[in-house]
Amino acid sequence: MSFIGRSQEKFILNQAIKKPIANFIVVYGRRRIGKSSLIEEFCSDFDTLFFEGLSPRKGQTQQDQLNEFHRQLSRQSQDNHDLFADWSDAFYALSQCAKKGRKAIVLDEISWMAMEDRDFAGKLKIAWDKYFKKNSKLILFVCGSVSAWIKDNFVVSKAFHGRVSVSLCLRELPINLCKQFWGQQSNKISISEILKILSITGGIPKYLEEIHPKLTAEENIRQLAFSESGILFNDFKEIFTDTLIRKSPLYEKIIRLLSEASYDSPTLSKKLDMPGGSYLSEILEELSIAGFISRHPLWNFNTGKESKTYLYRLSDNYLRFYLKYIEPNAGKIISGNFKERSLSSLPGWSSIMGLQIENLILSNRQIIKKLLHIKEDEIICDNPYLQRQTQRKKGCQIDYLIQTKFNNFYVCEIKFTQTILRSYVIDEIKEKIEKLKIPKNSSVRPVLIHFGDIHDEVLDADYFAAVIDMKQLFQ
Repeated sequence: MSFIGRSQEKFILNQAIKKPIANFIVVYGRRRIGKSSLIEEFCSDFDTLFFEGLSPRKGQTQQDQLNEFHRQLSRQSQDNHDLFADWSDAFYALSQCAKKGRKAIVLDEISWMAMEDRDFAGKLKIAWDKYFKKNSKLILFVCGSVSAWIKDNFVVSKAFHGRVSVSLCLRELPINLCKQFWGQQSNKISISEILKILSITGGIPKYLEEIHPKLTAEENIRQLAFSESGILFNDFKEIFTDTLIRKSPLYEKIIRLLSEASYDSPTLSKKLDMPGGSYLSEILEELSIAGFISRHPLWNFNTGKESKTYLYRLSDNYLRFYLKYIEPNAGKIISGNFKERSLSSLPGWSSIMGLQIENLILSNRQIIKKLLHIKEDEIICDNPYLQRQTQRKKGCQIDYLIQTKFNNFYVCEIKFTQTILRSYVIDEIKEKIEKLKIPKNSSVRPVLIHFGDIHDEVLDADYFAAVIDMKQLFQ
């Protein structure tokens, strides 16, 4: 399969290397998001040295990482090097292999390499200043899935201020590109079937690469999720042992909570039975950077300023599907007694599917704004919105709310249904709008984003400012 997507990221990288200086480039994001694939695609015409840290295990030492780095360097450089006792020595040896010419060095899963050396980033900084950057045709990539560690040590680190040429945090692929993973079969596959897959995988490239385009969505899911050897059956434990290492039990507890519902920060603090403040904010920020949850600021409609209260939601479709359907049935899956289960027979699947589709819409809000002809510079804020109940206002939750500078409020209702949408959908959004406390002299524009058939009574009512069929997101 040819490389799919990341055109903006490749454009940014190509702009960087036009400068007559060495480039220090940081790439981070969720496990399976395609970091290594992007770098390999970009470096196809470079002389590249590629290194990967050892996956963490109990009893692992710094020397184990250094020895593995030594082996990888020796095989790629064909030079004989003494074993390294320190990362300073390792970086110096590496720099000598990249002194001249169009070179690329990739340090993948760099946080694993650094795990037992708190001065690792500082030693790399010294090596960059003294050796690596002297080759003006050199690109040094640091890359990894422990996104918070990478951000702290390189992206916002004072030590690397002015040294990082490009920082890329990779997110899920847009929905209109995901269809390309079905290759030549894509025009023969219904949007309904593609959405079934995406409701489980999201726009995660590695999961989508595992699809067999000629198989049905049901059969693909059986192989990927309901088989002991399937990538979706096994990836959860890898995330929590290899990626979210430092506070794995707390991370997992938060993700399990958010798999049930979205919560604002005060409610989440109570459910975790721990105080709010900087520590919880740090944990939530790390999960957000890793791409597993999304953090949506609430905002003041009158001033447009964001509040200190956030709405947190589980934005990773795979994690919710795993917790709801794979983990509880792991024994049956291992014994082979779950192979014939279809999605429609899974308990509560219709409501879970609605949440998963909502995630897809929110991950592709740029397409929604384009379809609504709203320009970015017109927007004050756009997010899911939670209005907490007080003595002066009723509580309500909006799937997706856009406020513009012209006091236009686009109240978006997201509906995925196998039945025909009837006038009840109008009643539901009317009730939400009545509860929503918006400024006087504002315009409210209800928007329906749907998949499935709509009864004529909905269209004839002419209530919605816009009706967007999810099929339009794939165009």
